[in-house]
Amino acid sequence: MTRLRWKLYAAFGLAVGATAYLIGAGLTVSVLLAVLAPIVASAAPRFFVATVVGAATPGGDERAAGDDMSGTEFEDYIAGIARSAGVPVIMTAVTGDWGVDLIIGHRPNRLAVQCKRRSRPVGASAVQEVVAGAPMQDCTATMVVTNNEFTPAARKLAERHGCELVGGADLPRLRSTIRRLTQSEPTSQ
Repeated sequence: MTRLRWKLYAAFGLAVGATAYLIGAGLTVSVLLAVLAPIVASAAPRFFVATVVGAATPGGDERAAGDDMSGTEFEDYIAGIARSAGVPVIMTAVTGDWGVDLIIGHRPNRLAVQCKRRSRPVGASAVQEVVAGAPMQDCTATMVVTNNEFTPAARKLAERHGCELVGGADLPRLRSTIRRLTQSEPTSQ
């Protein structure tokens, strides 16, 4: 702390102690208040700032999934959700994956998934990549998963190609979406 600030806190402490003594507090109480007042005054601004910041900071269960992960960690997170749905997951290589990060399910109903951890809405290029890469990975369905949302162009392109989009608000329902897309079609007899 600066020397001036220490002087101000000392003056404040003396003023509090003198005021307490003048209004009838005993000598011991006045000295105690003179010592404690600067300590409380120096901590109070930080306490109030910390209270406001703490109240505005989301807790672990309030944070959107994927917000504090890297792209690879987000892929692992999505793969974990798919595995918990009871379907096999293949994580593709980082390069040469044809725009497909995860291959989920059994043949013939394999799902090609593009994972995008972004700080802004995901555009149509993610949909283009997974739709183009799905046949190269022997997949029949496509999905783009993000921790954010999708642009209108991405939504339009996904609708045109039957690509499932799962944004941040829909992540809690991802497991049931994966089950629906990877279940075997009933055979007619």
